[in-house]
Amino acid sequence: MKLIQVEDYQDMGKKAAEIILDRVRNTENIVLGLATGGTPISTYENIVQDHQTNGTSYQHVTSFNLDEYIGVRPDHPNSYHTFMYKHLFHHINIPQEKIFLPNGMAEQQQECRDYEQRIREHGGIDLQVLGIGENGHIGFNEPGTAFDSTTHVVDLAESTRQANARFFESMEDVPKQAITMGIGSILRSKEILLLIAGEAKSKALAQLLDKQVDEQFPASALHHHANVTVIADKAALQHTNVNTPLTF
Repeated sequence: MKLIQVEDYQDMGKKAAEIILDRVRNTENIVLGLATGGTPISTYENIVQDHQTNGTSYQHVTSFNLDEYIGVRPDHPNSYHTFMYKHLFHHINIPQEKIFLPNGMAEQQQECRDYEQRIREHGGIDLQVLGIGENGHIGFNEPGTAFDSTTHVVDLAESTRQANARFFESMEDVPKQAITMGIGSILRSKEILLLIAGEAKSKALAQLLDKQVDEQFPASALHHHANVTVIADKAALQHTNVNTPLTF
C-alpha cells in the first residue's frame, strides 16, 4: 500500500485525476470502477477540465459504479446515476453503452448476480476508485461485511445515512438500503485508488494505517491487495505520524 500526502482536497483531486488520466491514456479498453459522494467530485472536475482542454478520449473506456440506492429511480435527483452524469458522464465522450451502474429499481438478487456477471464479461476492473466512510466502509460495505462478498444488498448503517442526509430534504427521505459491489468484488480490481480528505475521515485513515485487518473495519481488507494507492490530505492525516511518500 502506497500513501501519497497532498496539501488539501483540491490537490487530492488533481493528483487522483493525474493517475486516472495516465491509465486512461495508456491502457487499451480500460475498465474503471467509479465512486460517488463528495470525495471524488474534485477528481471528476479535473478529468472534465482535461477533456475540454486536451481532448483526452474515453471512447475505449468502460465504467462500473460501486453502488446505488435501492428504491431510487435513475432519474431521481439524488440517485448515483444522476450524480455521475452531472459530474462526469455528460462532460466526456464515454460511450453510453459502456456505462454501468447498479439498478436500484430492479429485482434485487437478480440485479446483484447480473452486475457481477457484467464485470466478469468485461474482464474485471483495471482501476477502482474508492472513498472511505467514517466507520471504515468502502462502497456501501458496512462493518461486518465478509471480505469475500460479491455484489449484494446492504442495510445502510445509521451513521452512513446521517452522512448522506445532507443530499436529501429530511432523514426520512434517505434510503435505508443499497446495492453495492462487495469487498471481494473490489479486491479483484487490478489497481485501487483510495481518496481520503478532511478531518472527519482522519480517524478512519489512522485506523487503516494501523494495519489491523478486521471485518468490523471494511477498509482494512485493502491490506490484502497488492496494488493500492492512498491519496490523503493533511487534514485527513492529522491523527497519524507518517512521512510522505510512504509504502506500508
